[in-house]
Amino acid sequence: MHGSKIPIWFFIGLLLEIYGVLICGAGIVEAATGNYPAGVQLTELHTPIWWGGLLAVIGAIYLVKFRPGRNAK
Repeated sequence: MHGSKIPIWFFIGLLLEIYGVLICGAGIVEAATGNYPAGVQLTELHTPIWWGGLLAVIGAIYLVKFRPGRNAK
């Protein structure tokens, strides 16, 4: 793999994707079971689902845009 460069943005996109899937999955489980943390306001908005989904979408954009070998000739 000598001479092949992987942009740092690819790894940032990978981290965003992983975190997004984990947060969204935890939010889905939380909403399905109704097991919300005590004292949390506005739980009906399901913010972990929205936030995790947003992170996953941004991560997917980074993964596609900066994938290795994209500009290879």
